[in-house]
Amino acid sequence: MRFKRAKRLNGFFMSPTTFPFESPVIYLASQSERRFCLLAQAKIPFLPLSLKSEGRGAVREVPHAGERPEDYVNRMARAKAVVGLRQSRLLGLSPLPVLGADTEVVLADNIFGKPKDADDARAMLSALSGVTHQVISSVALATMNPNQAEKRVGVKSATVITQVTMKPLSDAEITDYLVSSEWQGKAGAYAIQGCAGSFVKHLSGSFTGVVGLPLFETVTLITPYLRR
Repeated sequence: MRFKRAKRLNGFFMSPTTFPFESPVIYLASQSERRFCLLAQAKIPFLPLSLKSEGRGAVREVPHAGERPEDYVNRMARAKAVVGLRQSRLLGLSPLPVLGADTEVVLADNIFGKPKDADDARAMLSALSGVTHQVISSVALATMNPNQAEKRVGVKSATVITQVTMKPLSDAEITDYLVSSEWQGKAGAYAIQGCAGSFVKHLSGSFTGVVGLPLFETVTLITPYLRR
């Protein structure tokens, strides 16, 4: 089966959403359309923040020596939330909680990040073919604590580990998938909400976590801040 070139993602399970919302309850420290759509699906009004990718104030996405994958993913989500909170203050925005998130594909404690190119993507998909891997997704919410004299930052987070089993993939299937643009910018070189959903034989855990934002955990963190 040959995959058509994927179009820009506007949403899934829902019609395209107009951003920004008029009355946001949080800021999202991400420019991921997948996360935009998931938050909108959960009916959580938000405004996105664009974090620096390099230089001072950027989140350095590199594991520490000996750091467990789940600890790394959780640390990244918390760091993005804190950096986003600082950025919102520097911009003079209304004081709102900031949501940070990180998702990584892990096989035998090896983190499969975003592929550098098609050859890197092919290597990742070949390694994931016919085996069970983990998708670790963390979400964090950073807030200013008004009860302390120095208004320190408070961060709450949650991590979900999902087991994903892929069917054995032939060289032809991988080649056809690489023709699409779905693998680009995706941890592990695949998007479960797209054509690669047909590669997944079994999933145990959070589907939305694999997409990039575990909704149950996200809503649980945000609920105390929702306006009634």
